[in-house]
Amino acid sequence: MLGELVRGHVFDMRAHGALFSREVIFLSYSIFLHTKDGGRFDLAIALGVLAASEQVPAASLAELECLGELALSGELRPVQGVLPAALAARAAGRTLVVPRANAEEASLASGLRVLAVDHLLQIAAHLNGHTPLSPYQANGLLRQEAAYPDLAEVQGQLAAKRALLIAASGGHNLLLSGPPGTGKTLLASRLPGLLPPLSEEEALEVAAIHSVASHAPLTAWPRRPFRQPHHSASGPALVGGGSRPQPGEISLAHHGILFLDELPEFDRKVLEVLREPLESGHIVIARARDKVRFPARFQLVAAMNPCPCGYLGDPGGRCRCTPEQIQRYRAKLSGPLLDRIDLHLTVARESTSLLASSQAGENSAQVAASASSRARAAPMPSSTCRACSSIAACPKPTGCGWNRPANASTCRCGRPIACSRWRAPWPTWKAPARSAARTWPRPCSTGPVAAADPAG
Repeated sequence: MLGELVRGHVFDMRAHGALFSREVIFLSYSIFLHTKDGGRFDLAIALGVLAASEQVPAASLAELECLGELALSGELRPVQGVLPAALAARAAGRTLVVPRANAEEASLASGLRVLAVDHLLQIAAHLNGHTPLSPYQANGLLRQEAAYPDLAEVQGQLAAKRALLIAASGGHNLLLSGPPGTGKTLLASRLPGLLPPLSEEEALEVAAIHSVASHAPLTAWPRRPFRQPHHSASGPALVGGGSRPQPGEISLAHHGILFLDELPEFDRKVLEVLREPLESGHIVIARARDKVRFPARFQLVAAMNPCPCGYLGDPGGRCRCTPEQIQRYRAKLSGPLLDRIDLHLTVARESTSLLASSQAGENSAQVAASASSRARAAPMPSSTCRACSSIAACPKPTGCGWNRPANASTCRCGRPIACSRWRAPWPTWKAPARSAARTWPRPCSTGPVAAADPAG
C-alpha cells in the first residue's frame, strides 16, 4: 500500500519533467528486524526511487537522513520523533532533511545541518544542483521558557517550605500529608522552580521523549516537566504502553516532577508499578511485537489526606472515621512504595491570625540559589550519582566515597535496624551531610527532623 502511494507521488512528477514507466515498484522494509509504522519513510522511499531511476544523483543521498510524510500532491507533512532522529544524524555527521514544520524541533540538536523542505520537488531540485537549499536557521520558538509558580505566593508553612528546600537540594521524593486546604498541591507546584536548570543533555533527553509521544507536544523547552495525572489513571497511562509503545507519565516527567495528588485514591496495582522505575530510573515495556525502554528518572511528590474524611487530628474534632476505616485507607499504600519516598511531612492547618501576621517569605529564585549551593553544587565523587537520592542506585556505593555512618546499625532510639547491602534503608545513608537532607530513620520519625549542616 505504501509503495503504491509513493509511486503515485513520483508519477505526479512527470508533469515536472520526471520520466517513469508503468512497471511495478517493489519496496523492502525488513519487517522482521524493526517494526515500522507511519509515513515518516515516504520521503526516503521517494528519493530512493528517484535515485534508482537516475532522476537524482545517487551519490548525493549518501550524507542525507530524510524524514517526512508525502501528501498526494507531493507536499511534505510533519511526523513524530524527529528529535531522536536529529540526535542520531548529528552523531553520524549527516545532514537531516525534514518537513518545514519539523525543522525547529530538529534544530534543537545544536551543530546539526537541517534542510527544511515543503515539497518533494524542492529536495529533488536541490540534489540536482538546480536550486540549492540553505540550512535552516532556528528562530527560537521552542525556547520560550515560561516562569514557574513562585514560592513567595505561599504564606506560612515554614516547615513545608523547608521540606521543599531539602527535596530540591538532594532530589528526594516527598510525601505531604494533611487535611484539605492546607496547601499541599500549592506547595508541590512550586518545587520545579526550586530545581536547578536543565543541562543541555538533560533538556534534549526530555525533548526527545516528548517528541515521540503522540499526546505530548514539545513546548517551553528547556523547562523541567511537571506532570500531574488524575487518580483514575491506569497503569499503561502512568508507565506507558499500547500496541505501539508510547511513553507514560513517568517518562514524560523525566528530569522533572511527577505529582500524585490524593495518593491513596490511586489503584494499588497502579501505584505498585512505580517501584521499579523509582529504583532504576527507566521503564521497560514489553509487547508481543516490540520491546522498548524509556527513561524515567523523575522526582516523586505525593499528597494525601490522613484519613478518608481528611480531618484526622483536626483541632475541631471533625473526623468521624473509625480506626478500621483509617487502617484500610492507609493500607492502600504498600511498605515498599513508602520506603522509596525519602521525606514524609505532615502539613498542619495554620490559624488565620498566624497567616495574617506572617511576612512574605523568600521567592523561588532565592530558595533555588540556596538549594543549588548545597548538595547539587557540591562535587560528587562519581558521575553516576548526580543527586543525593541517586546514591543508593550507584552500582558501587562504597566506591563513590559515601560510606555508611558509624552508628548505622542502630536507630536513635537504640533499636537495631535491618539493612540491605545495596539499598539504603533511610535517607541518612542515601543523603550525605552535604545534601542538607539528613533525616532520621522512620522508627524515630515522630521526633524532630535533623537537617545537616550545609557546610559539613
